[in-house]
Amino acid sequence: MALSSRDAAEQFAQRFGGRPRLVVRAPGRVNLIGEHTDYNDGFVLPLAIDRAIWIALRPREDRRVRVHSVDNDQMAEFSLDEVKHTDGGWPEYLKGTVWSLQDAGQTLRAWEGVLLGDVPIGAGLASSAALEMAAARAFAAVGDLPWDPVAMARLAQRAENQWVGVQCGIMDQLISATGRAGHAVLIDCRSLATRAVPLPKGLAVVVLDTSTRRGLADSAYNERRAQCESAAEFFRVPALRDVDMEQFIDSAGDLDEATRRRAMHVVTENDRTLQAAEAMRRGDAQALGILMNKSHESLRDDYEVSSDALNALVEAALAHDACYGARMTGAGFGGCAVAVVDAEQSDDFAAATAERYAQQTAHTPALYVCRATDGAAVVERE
Repeated sequence: MALSSRDAAEQFAQRFGGRPRLVVRAPGRVNLIGEHTDYNDGFVLPLAIDRAIWIALRPREDRRVRVHSVDNDQMAEFSLDEVKHTDGGWPEYLKGTVWSLQDAGQTLRAWEGVLLGDVPIGAGLASSAALEMAAARAFAAVGDLPWDPVAMARLAQRAENQWVGVQCGIMDQLISATGRAGHAVLIDCRSLATRAVPLPKGLAVVVLDTSTRRGLADSAYNERRAQCESAAEFFRVPALRDVDMEQFIDSAGDLDEATRRRAMHVVTENDRTLQAAEAMRRGDAQALGILMNKSHESLRDDYEVSSDALNALVEAALAHDACYGARMTGAGFGGCAVAVVDAEQSDDFAAATAERYAQQTAHTPALYVCRATDGAAVVERE
C-alpha cells in the first residue's frame, strides 16, 4: 500500500513530538517513451506515479536544518549558512537543493522534519528527483516562497548536475513538479513547455522492477551524454534534437560507429515520442505499444543501456496477450521496465510476467500497476 500524509505525520510525532506544521509530497515518475532525449533538448512522455517522497516538518527559529530519514534511520543536520559536501548519500540531494535555491537568491527558513518514501531507490523511477522536489516544496512552503514548478525543477536539476555530479536532464524534476492525475505529460526539454496527454481508456501502466540496480554517478550515463554532445558538434547543431532523419542519413557515415549509433537512437526516439503522444490522444493503445517496443530495441542495440535482466523482463511482458508494448525505462543498466496493458487483465499479466521472469533469471521481480498522479504539492497544512 502506498504511503500517505498520515504515515508522514505519525513518523514526525514519533521523532519530534506533536503534529507537523506541514506535509509535502513529490512523486517519482515512470517514462512511457523518450529515453536519453531530455539532455539532448528533445521530447519525453513521462507520468508522475503513486510512489513518492514525503516530508513532514515544522519551522525552526534558528538556521539549522534537521531531517531524519525514516528509510535509512539516519539524521542529517546542517546550517543554512554553511552547506558543505560530506560523505554522500541522501543528504547530498537535500543540501544540493539548498545550495541551488540560495545561489539563485532565495532566502530560506530552517525546519526540522522526517523524510520517508516508497519510490524504489536506483530503479529508474526518479527517486533522487522526487527527493529534490520534495525538499524544494518544503523550503518554499515553510518560507512562504512563490512556487513556480518549472523554475523549481530547473533549480533541482542544477543541484543534481553541479552538487551531486550526475549530468541528468530536466525530465525527472519537471514531471515530479508538473504531473497531472490521469495523464502523461509531453515535455519539450528545450522550451520546457508541457502538455498533458490523457491515458487511453482501458489502459493500465505497469512498472516492472527487475530487482537489479546500478548507480548513475558511476555508470556510463555521463559517457553517453558526452557522445551525444560530440555528435551534435559534428552536425553543427546545438543539440541532437535539431537533427532530422534525412540529415542524419546524409552525414552520419562519417561518425565513428559508437557515436553514430548513439545519435541514431536520439534522432529516432524523438520522432517516436511525438508519435506516441499522438497515438495516446487518439486512444490508440496498439500504436503506443508498437512505438514502445521499437524504443526498447533502440535502447538495447543502438544506445546500449539495457541489460540482460531488463531484456528478459521485457520479453516476459511481451509474451502475455494483454501487453500492448514494453520497454526499459530510466537511465538503464538495471532498474525498471514499463508496460502498457489491457486494464482488465493487468493482475493476470503481472502474475504471469513475474513468474516467467523468475524462471528465466535468478531474480524475483516486483510488479505493480501505477496511477498517474499530480506533481509536488503541500498536502497538509496546520
